[in-house]
Amino acid sequence: MTEPAGGTEHTVSWYARHGEKIWVSVIILLLLAYMSLTVHRAWLLLQDPQLIAKAIGAALLILPLVGAWALIREVLFGARMSRLAKVLEAEGGLPPDNLPRTPGGRIVQEAADAEFEKYKAEAEAAPEDWRSWFRLSCAYDAARDRKRARESMRHAISLSRQG
Repeated sequence: MTEPAGGTEHTVSWYARHGEKIWVSVIILLLLAYMSLTVHRAWLLLQDPQLIAKAIGAALLILPLVGAWALIREVLFGARMSRLAKVLEAEGGLPPDNLPRTPGGRIVQEAADAEFEKYKAEAEAAPEDWRSWFRLSCAYDAARDRKRARESMRHAISLSRQG
């Protein structure tokens, strides 16, 4: 696979294409291992004759349930976001990654804030278009407002599922 890079082409490494999926898979496996161990410990405590041990065991069963819920929710969010990104990429509608960066690689805040206004106006002009909300989410993320970036992305996903 090749991608243009300033007029020349370079090969995109296997890791660049699949690295994120590998790390997500590793994290999922570690979380599943942790949840399994927690359920095992909870089961052992529930077998104990002391009432306080049984109560702790019952409470420990809640942790894997919450972990499973959060894991499923995040994986679905990521998969849906990735699907929308692929649609936008195919349409040529992804926002370009051309903002200036600091020597450490972070996007310059002033540039992100200026770019943000453009995508905010686009979302206000087309509030029912998931594409504008997706781009607004990217702008929030560039401006380091992760909470609003996720809210905007959830809204984009919701709009895309409606139509």
